[in-house]
Amino acid sequence: MILYPAIDLKDGKAVRLYKGEMDQATVFNDDPAAQAMEFVEAGCEWLHLVDLNGAFAGEPVNAAPVEAILKRTKVPAQLGGGIRDMATIENWLSKGLARVILGTVAVENPDLVREAAKEFPGHVAVGIDARDGRVATKGWAEETDVMVTDLAKSFEDAGVAAIIYTDINRDGAMQGPNVEATAALANAVSIPVIASGGVSSLDDLRALKNCGAPLNGAISGRALYDGAIDLKEALELLKA
Repeated sequence: MILYPAIDLKDGKAVRLYKGEMDQATVFNDDPAAQAMEFVEAGCEWLHLVDLNGAFAGEPVNAAPVEAILKRTKVPAQLGGGIRDMATIENWLSKGLARVILGTVAVENPDLVREAAKEFPGHVAVGIDARDGRVATKGWAEETDVMVTDLAKSFEDAGVAAIIYTDINRDGAMQGPNVEATAALANAVSIPVIASGGVSSLDDLRALKNCGAPLNGAISGRALYDGAIDLKEALELLKA
C-alpha cells in the first residue's frame, strides 16, 4: 500500500478542513512547496494535492503553489479540485503532474472521464466523495442521489488509474476511516481504490491494510501535520 500525504491548498497555503467546511480551515504551512519537501525527505513516494478553492470555483485557483511543488519535488503527485475540462487536464499533465483527479465531472460529464482516460492512460483518477453512501460534488457542497458503488462500477471499462474514495464525515475529524465502506467498494470493482478521510493513526493504516480488500493506498493529512502519525513509521508499516 502507498501512503499519500495530503496537501490541501486554500488561498495559497497548506491547510486542513474539518469535514470539508471551508470556514473551518487550519493553516499548517504558508509554504506548500516546503511542506511537500518535508514529506519527500521523510521518504514518501507520492503526494496528494487538492485545490480547495478550485473545487468550488470549477477551475484551477491555486495553480502557483501546485507548480512550485511540482518544480521542487521529484516524486509523482496527483491533484484534484477544479479540473473539469480537457484543456485543464492537458495543461496539468504537461506541467509534470502524474495524475489528475476528476470528481464533480465524473458525475456531471462521465464522457469526459472516459475521453481523458483513453487519451492519457494511467494519468486519470476518479475522486468519489460521499456522505452516507451518496456522492457529493462541487467541493462537497452539493449532494446527489448517486450511490458510490454505482458510480465506481460505471467506470470499470474506462481505463481509469484509480478511485480515490473519501468519506466526508470522517475527513479531518481524526475519527478513523470508514474501513467497512472502503473495503466494500474495493471488493466491488477491479479499479484500484485509495482510501481517504479520517486516517488518523497507525492503527487506522493497519486496519485498512488488513481490511480484506486490495487497497492501492491511503491518504492522510491532519494526522501527519499534528504528529499523530509518524510518516516514517507509517511508510514502514505499509511496505511490510
